[in-house]
Amino acid sequence: MNIGIIGLGLIGGSLALDLRSLGYQVLGVSRREQTCQTAIERGIVDAASVNLSLLAAADVVFICTPLDLIIPTIEQLIPHLSPSTIVTDVGSVKSPIVTDAVKIWPNFIGGHPMAGTAESGIDAAQSNLFVGKPYVLTPVENTTPETVKIVGEIVRSLQAKFYLCRPEEHDKAVAWISHLPVIISASLISACLSESDLNVLQLAQNLASSGFRDTSRVGGGNPELGVLMSTYNQEQLLRSLFSYRQTLDRLITQIQQGDWAALADTLQRTQQARPEFLASKDL
Repeated sequence: MNIGIIGLGLIGGSLALDLRSLGYQVLGVSRREQTCQTAIERGIVDAASVNLSLLAAADVVFICTPLDLIIPTIEQLIPHLSPSTIVTDVGSVKSPIVTDAVKIWPNFIGGHPMAGTAESGIDAAQSNLFVGKPYVLTPVENTTPETVKIVGEIVRSLQAKFYLCRPEEHDKAVAWISHLPVIISASLISACLSESDLNVLQLAQNLASSGFRDTSRVGGGNPELGVLMSTYNQEQLLRSLFSYRQTLDRLITQIQQGDWAALADTLQRTQQARPEFLASKDL
């Protein structure tokens, strides 16, 4: 099977590495000629080009671009595809992407591997990035069983944890566990910077250790990704943010009123609930 990958950064490059090692013929497309050369030299792909026409022979195409480029990329790709070619993506928001994509390419299925690192670019590509990590496919009513089967088999071959759900379910879920934490983490850093006493701010920066590192990590990520996530999943992100604000207000009230029993109850419940979100995952 020939697999095309558009966007040879961390996710696209890592997909290419693993799929090529599994015996697939991997064809890569990047906007930069240097990236194409690096991908070939490192053995990440069998062939690479800045021209989408390379993917005319592809049976399945993975679009690994930023969210705002997925639909324009599909539009540019269509003239080069066979009608039987399956197109999928790796974007972190599904409903708006899937809705638009199936209108212009019915043989599209949304996808989202929940894997990554703080690094980016072709040099960050690594083998086994998806092993044990969730990988979601989001078929809709008109998605054929054959499409689900073919892409599902590819996902399983990566040793990822394979899930199926509706696009809107996906977006609600990731709003809670991926998008909301980015905004909360960013607000934490921003709140710390509001300290008006420069000596105290400097001391806080000097004393910050593992707790601050863990809770602030995603808020210190790529700003472009955070804005795109918020733009494309605005409704569900706001839904989770409003709920979070209500929860935070309750905690503030408990502390203001010295209701330590209620605070202890809240912290006990969160202590018990956290493992359910992290079961079988790297901590």
